[in-house]
Formats: sequence, structure tokens, C-alpha cells
Amino acid sequence: MKTYTLDEVQDKIIGKKGTPNRDKFEYELQMDLIGKAIKESRQERKLTQEQLGELVGVQKAQISRLESNASNVTIDTLMKVFTALKAKVKLQVELPNAKFNVAR
Repeated sequence: MKTYTLDEVQDKIIGKKGTPNRDKFEYELQMDLIGKAIKESRQERKLTQEQLGELVGVQKAQISRLESNASNVTIDTLMKVFTALKAKVKLQVELPNAKFNVAR
């Protein structure tokens, strides 16, 4: 029986790194993980979605959507959520001729 590495399976099913399908998959995965992390952090702090929404200045429904799919949110709202959850945020952007680091 032939065995395959995880990378080989991902390349075959999702696409090789750098392809549009793989980039989309990895982006959606990261957004899902961010949403789950926000939910876990909120629950650890014993906050309801409504209470977190009040701290951030958004409706409970937006917190619910954020926790289930963080890809449809502005960076401003995301930063407000992280601030309300007392999270340390590091953002790194690399462009061809520049590199930016933002910590909050």
C-alpha cells in the first residue's frame, strides 16, 4: 500500500501552494481559526456575544457571524474585538519593496 504525506494529499486535493484554489482554501482556514479563537476567548472571559458586541460597538449578530466566519469583517472591527478581549495583536505585511509590522 502506498502512503502519502499530508503535503502530497493537500497538493492533490486542494491544489499546490501558490495556486488560486490553495490560496483561497488557506485564507478561509485562517479566517475560520480566527473566528474560533475569538469565540473561545470570549467564552473564557464569560462574555456573551451581546456583551462583547456592546464592548465593540456592534450588534450581537455581527459577533455571531464573526465567530462563524471571520472573513467578512473589517480590520477595524477585528482590532476592536481583539482589544475588548485583551488580546495582543501582531500584524506583519510584506510587500515587494517594504515590510510593515504593527503591534497592538
